This record gives sequence, structure tokens and C-alpha cells, in this order.
Amino acid sequence: MKRRFPNAHARRITALYPLLLAACGGDAPDGAGPAESAAPATQQITRPAGALLPEQRLARDLLRELIEIDTTQSKGDNTKAAQAMADRLVAAGFPEEDVKVLEPVPTKGNLVARYRGRDSGRKPLLLLAHIDVVEANPEDWTLDPFAFTEQDGYFYGRGTTDDKDEAAIHIATLIRLKQEGFQPDRDIIVALTADEEGGPNNGVQWLLANHAELIDAEYAINEGGGGAMKDGVRISNNVQASEKVYQSFNLVVTNPGGHSSLPVRDNAIYRLADALGRIRDFDFPVVLNEITRSFFERSASLQSGELAAAMSGVLSEPPDAAAIDYLSRTPFFNSRLRTTCVATLLSGGHAENALPQRAQATVNCRVLPGESIDEVHKTLETVIADAQVGISRVTSSNPSPPSPLTADVLGPIEAITEAMWPGVPVVPTMSTGATDGLFLRNAGIPVYGVSGLFGEIEDNRAHGQNERIRADLFFEGQEFLYRLTKALSQSDSN
Repeated sequence: MKRRFPNAHARRITALYPLLLAACGGDAPDGAGPAESAAPATQQITRPAGALLPEQRLARDLLRELIEIDTTQSKGDNTKAAQAMADRLVAAGFPEEDVKVLEPVPTKGNLVARYRGRDSGRKPLLLLAHIDVVEANPEDWTLDPFAFTEQDGYFYGRGTTDDKDEAAIHIATLIRLKQEGFQPDRDIIVALTADEEGGPNNGVQWLLANHAELIDAEYAINEGGGGAMKDGVRISNNVQASEKVYQSFNLVVTNPGGHSSLPVRDNAIYRLADALGRIRDFDFPVVLNEITRSFFERSASLQSGELAAAMSGVLSEPPDAAAIDYLSRTPFFNSRLRTTCVATLLSGGHAENALPQRAQATVNCRVLPGESIDEVHKTLETVIADAQVGISRVTSSNPSPPSPLTADVLGPIEAITEAMWPGVPVVPTMSTGATDGLFLRNAGIPVYGVSGLFGEIEDNRAHGQNERIRADLFFEGQEFLYRLTKALSQSDSN
């Protein structure tokens, strides 16, 4: 399904889109940067200059409260953050029985809140966000990562882009709908969960195993997508509909060793290095699925010249070899064409003056949805072609199927995107990373990563120093998700 865009904006996209694709390592780059006059017209949210609307003030206050509760794995308290949001909902008039904080172990609580709709027979809409965050060493920041700081038009703090911004927006949306007396045609569920960023008590997995009825839904809205900007120009509003499968392998070589003054060619480090070199030089075959095919189709319509030709060429049957070669030179494109494996950790030897008795490496693979981990394992063994290099899986993988690109979901996303940011395309994407969406997809609940939260592609600070989000873009994302939540929870007749 291709769309046509205003010529002026299309020219800006054509000029800037290659920069987006070359610069982004993921599907939903967050962060912010200065807006410029080249940005397309936006449907503005009317308010007095410098003032916030009540719902915006609420969302900012919720974000502040979440940021200032440490929810890291090492010393944080997810339960405290979940309870803080639960208290907000109860104070807004939600029945206590519809607001539950569920805790598998202390400090790892998850909030599940339900907004009751008409008994229309439709399964609920699930809004998912995680409220745990990655570690943040205050010594590495110029600002306190666990203090909410407003400075120069930005909100700073750990979690402002991953993923407490969406958590705050979802809670603010429920409260706003409650205040408006909105009655949806289905229940709306908000789940704020723990240990998405790592840890032994992943909230989504635990809820599915122990309280599946509380989060059962027709589909879910999650992180993983969002808007991309370059120098204030909105490039695309991305919808994550699938993600690669995370699977790491250990490569180990052992050797009797000996004295370094008596070297031999059969050296554990050399043998391991040869194996890693073969992996480096190997490319898995190109395999496109519904999501990546749609991505290249829509992206090709925004391009010209060699890039447009390559995007079209890779869609042919079989894919054009020259097109594959062209796109494979850019990591952003290459990662969407095929399964990838790359060395990420390395260790070897035990003494400066001894031949190594052991050398070990970790190879991290991002496997296309639907491809067999067993086959990837066998392929690596074939590529390495050395029986003395042992290869084993680090952990079990969690493959998940793509979510279908249905008009019921994409239609409202496109309509709201067009209303708020005329001419900005909606582009389905496959994450090369992973989110909690994979657990829901495996439980039969399709997941769509979409937020309307735009960020500058060259200022992606998620997981990094001085994480931040531009305040006006936060409020635009809030309005987008509010409209989307209403649209997805109403019947067509309403």
C-alpha cells in the first residue's frame, strides 16, 4: 500500500531519508534536537503561549515521578514505581479492583490497570510499557540521572526515552479518558512491567504465566516504533510489527598449552581467530518477510537514483544480486535483509609467558523471524569448519511471529499521523533488537510498536549519558497516543 505525499515534503524526505537509514541502528531512534523551519506543517495543540494544558501537566508530572524512582536492576524498586502509578489511577476514580500491583518477588512489581468499556464482545486493547531502566552511573552524567530535570526545552533523566515516557503517557491517557467520561467499545488495559532491560523476573513473562487473563487482548501497543527526525524534519512514523530473534553462541578452543618460548602453530587463540574470521566473511542468505518487504516497498517510493533502484531490485524474485550488494554495504539495510552474526566478546590465555590453553568468544546472532535457530547453529558449524572449535548456545532463544499488517490497526495510525503531521509516511519496520513484544506475540497477541514520539536520529541517548526527550515532542506523542487509544477502542460506527 503506497501513499503519495506533497512534493515539497517528499523532496525533503528524499534528501534526508538516506541519512536516517545510515545513521539509525534501530527502528525507533529516540532523542531530540533543535527544530528548524523546514519541518512540515503540524496540527498544533492550542494553548496559551508557555502554558501547559491540564493533561500535559499531568503527563509531565507522572514522568517526573517515574524518573525520580530508581528502577535499575542493581538497586532499584519497580514495585514502588508501579504503586505510584496505581495510586494516581485510584485517586482519579478507578476502582481498586481494576488497579492491581502484582509482585513475583519484592521490588519487581508490575501494574495492570483496566478501563472498563461496553460489553461489546470485543477483546481488550493492551497498552504496554516497561518501567525498569538500564543502569546509570551518576559520575558518567553531567545531570543526576534519577532527578527529573527540565532544561533548554528538554526533559532529562534515565528513562525519558526508554520507556518511562510511554508509561507516563499511558497513565495520563487513562486518567484523561476517565475525566472526559469516555466509554470505549472494549476494555483498555495498561500494563507497566519489570525487567525488560534484563533481570530474572521479566514482568510480561510472569504475567502471562500467572495472570494471563489480566492482559489477554486482541492486540497490544508497545515501544519499538516511533517517529524519526533529521534537523527538525519528520522523516517517518515507524510501526514495529516484528523483531529479530536474539541468540548468542559461545565458541571455545582448548589446547594443552606450553611455554611461550617454544611456540607451535596449533595455538588456541589463532584457531579461534581463524573461526571468527570465517564468520566475519560469511553472509546469510537474503530472506524478506511481510514486514521487511513492506518496509522496502514504502522506502523505495521515497527515494531516487541507485538507492531507489536497489530497494526495488531486492523485491524482485529472485532478488537482484547487484541490489543485494548495494544495500548490504549499509548496516541498517543489511540487518533487515538477513540473519546476522557478529563477535561481541573475546577472552583467551592465562599468562603472558604461556601458550594459551583456552580461548573463548561470544558470537551474537540476530535471527530473522521464522528462521530456525538449529539451522543457524548448523550453518555456523559449517562456516567455521573446524571440529576443534566447540560451539554452544548461551541461552534459549525466544522466536516470535510477525504481527499482521491489518487495516484495522494501520488505518487509524495512518489517519492520525496524516492529521497531526501532514505528508509524513507510516513505515512498517522489523526491529533488529528485541522488546517484550515477543512474549505477547508468542502468546497469540499481536504487538505493534508505535508511539508518535519523534526524535532526532543523531541524538539517540537511550541507554546512554544524559538521556533526554524534547518536551514539545513528548506532548505531541502524548496527543498521538491519546487519539490512537480512542480510535482503537471505538467501533467504526462511533
